[in-house]
Amino acid sequence: MIKFLRIRNLATIEDLELDLEEGFSILTGETGAGKSIIIDSIRLLLGEKGSADLIRTGKSEAVVEAVFLVEEADNTLFIQRQITEQGTGKAYLGGVLVPVKKLKDSGAGLVDIYGQHDHVFLLNLDNHLDYLDSFAGALPLREETGRLAQQLRQKHKEKKEIESLQRDLAQRLDFLEYQIKEIEAADLRPGEEDELRQQRHILKHAEKIAGLLDGALDIASQGEDSLQSLLAKLRTLLKDLSDFDPALGEMGSSLEAADITLREVANQLLKYKEKQAVSPESMEKVEERLDLVERLKRKYGQNLTDIQGHFLRIKEERDRLLHGEEQLTKVKAEIEKLFQEYSSKSGQLSDKRRRAARELENQVEKEIAQLGMKKAKFEVQVLTSAPDPEQADKARDTGQDEVEFLISPNPGELVRPLRKIASGGELSRVMLALKSIGREQERFKTLIFDEIDSGIGGKTAEFIAQKLKDLARRHQVICITHLPQIASHARHHFRIDKKMEKNRTFTTVQKLGFEDRVEEIARLISGSRLTEAALQNAREMLTHNLGPG
Repeated sequence: MIKFLRIRNLATIEDLELDLEEGFSILTGETGAGKSIIIDSIRLLLGEKGSADLIRTGKSEAVVEAVFLVEEADNTLFIQRQITEQGTGKAYLGGVLVPVKKLKDSGAGLVDIYGQHDHVFLLNLDNHLDYLDSFAGALPLREETGRLAQQLRQKHKEKKEIESLQRDLAQRLDFLEYQIKEIEAADLRPGEEDELRQQRHILKHAEKIAGLLDGALDIASQGEDSLQSLLAKLRTLLKDLSDFDPALGEMGSSLEAADITLREVANQLLKYKEKQAVSPESMEKVEERLDLVERLKRKYGQNLTDIQGHFLRIKEERDRLLHGEEQLTKVKAEIEKLFQEYSSKSGQLSDKRRRAARELENQVEKEIAQLGMKKAKFEVQVLTSAPDPEQADKARDTGQDEVEFLISPNPGELVRPLRKIASGGELSRVMLALKSIGREQERFKTLIFDEIDSGIGGKTAEFIAQKLKDLARRHQVICITHLPQIASHARHHFRIDKKMEKNRTFTTVQKLGFEDRVEEIARLISGSRLTEAALQNAREMLTHNLGPG
């Protein structure tokens, strides 16, 4: 519900604030006072298109802002809309800048406006279906139907994919087999590419490596003055010296470890030299292997891991294709089973809708008769299309029915689509009837009725007032009216006035107390000339009609 509304620089409104409460509120005022501007400002908050023409003359921008009480979350929501001279504007939701279209999504659950051009609910056939299902208590069954429809569409998609693959089966299998054999024949090993590059590096510098090895071997063991021969001479000298000093002989013994180390180094160098003595074809083989790896990488991935991943995927695809017929048979059986379940549930849903449609027709006709449409005939059209097993992808979450509300406002006329032939006032009254008998679970929504009193009076106005009052027990109801019968039933009454100051027009709003309401309702009864009889009548109406709610 709307808790607070502020409008600045919009048409004749310079700065206007409205503190609104739950229950039934009335806006009254002379024609042209600005009541429609207030409704237009709420439309802007709901994401309707804004125009620079709406900005008050002499001002650079118009601003509308409101605080909504959101019952589900037990908190408040702030919405602001700005319109500038350039025709651009900004929207804020909870203080955060958002696209204007975001307001439509958010506002749809907060406010419904029923006026000459605002019967979106009745103009959208999806809403007719939703309302009937809510009235019929069919929403759980519809949920089950929707779940089956989604599964059916998914299985149908799976079937089409298998069939598509099957059509190109032979060609695709040949292609996959070629790739699989090519990768298998390569017999790639993890890390092999790095090893090959290392081998190539060594082979490229084989001559240099051989020279270094020879030099190292000369120093270690093969040269005349190698470390091994020098170490042997040193040990001999130390042994001779031990005849003179045993301690020097012990030093010779300590050189044995160095001798062993030198021999091991020399052996390893010899082995490495033998390993390097490869045939001239080795370099060619390494290059061929690297070239093979590069070709596979260009075709199947950036590295050997990618190639292996591709290999596993195409093997899986080949296996699927080889078992395609089996899979196709299985999926077809699943589709047939799901289709039978979907047909059964959607059929039950259709039956439930048709039974509820007859009940809804009777209740709406009774309601709208009380609201001044005594001879009107209301009909709920339920058109069912038999589900087609060959078009499982067309299975709808809502079942197989098209629902539309039809009406014949006058005797002798055929029923026709309500959305096409009903006037704004008739649409408002039908909507009031639907809201009054509806079984929807939502509460605390703001319902705004404009033109609902068009062309009525007397007892009908009393019925409308009572319906609005009853509706206000579940929702915040705001109604623009010119009828005293309706105005006198409201819990809250606001008067909209237009005044002139310094050649400028200003729209103002005032919440009326009891005595001011007496005068305003008397004005609605008798016009601008207030009489004692009108005042007395107004006082009696208010006293009688202001009950709980």
